[in-house]
Amino acid sequence: MKVVIVDDQTLIRDGLVTICALLPDVEVVAAVGDGQQALVAVEEYAPDVVLMDLRMPRMDGIEATRAVTARHPHTHVVVLTTYSDDESVSAALAAGALGYLTKDAGRDDIERALRAASRGQALLDPAVHARLVALVTGQRSVSAPEPPERLPDGLTAREAEVLGWMAQGLSNREIARSLVVSEATVKTHVNRVFAKTGSRDRGQAIAYAHRHGLDRPR
Repeated sequence: MKVVIVDDQTLIRDGLVTICALLPDVEVVAAVGDGQQALVAVEEYAPDVVLMDLRMPRMDGIEATRAVTARHPHTHVVVLTTYSDDESVSAALAAGALGYLTKDAGRDDIERALRAASRGQALLDPAVHARLVALVTGQRSVSAPEPPERLPDGLTAREAEVLGWMAQGLSNREIARSLVVSEATVKTHVNRVFAKTGSRDRGQAIAYAHRHGLDRPR
């Protein structure tokens, strides 16, 4: 089984290379630091499986997963990430990932996910599976937050979250990485925040956030 490892943190990437190199019949053909490099590696090596982080510079794991599965149908993606929130899980699976593990997964978990993906089978972290079931059945998972209170001026929950990140000093690019969405999507949310709050610029929007207690991501 040929595997490409994608993670922007060198320590984690090197650790995954070491783990995978010890697995029988597994060859790590490339280890790279972002989604764009992942696409190049997949094009060059035609791996069976890509072990993919989600939040990375230049191109995040969602975009990279979508591109890999569209261009290389015989290469399967297993996501390995810190994040197990509903949006990250849904976005990764919608992009075509077959497996989804969190970074507290052990060697055996990683091996099972890689081998399942190489056979075209899905394997999810148990906690992720529970959240997915909750989403499908319309129920909140046990660890999901309570519904937010009514927001002022017709702001949606996502717009309030973006506003909170703005108030924390994050740029649009940094917010996009945090939310695992494109920068263009963040710009759309920011423009809607400006319109709904009557803000002419980022400074006024941040002042609005402080006045309404929206100065932290929700």
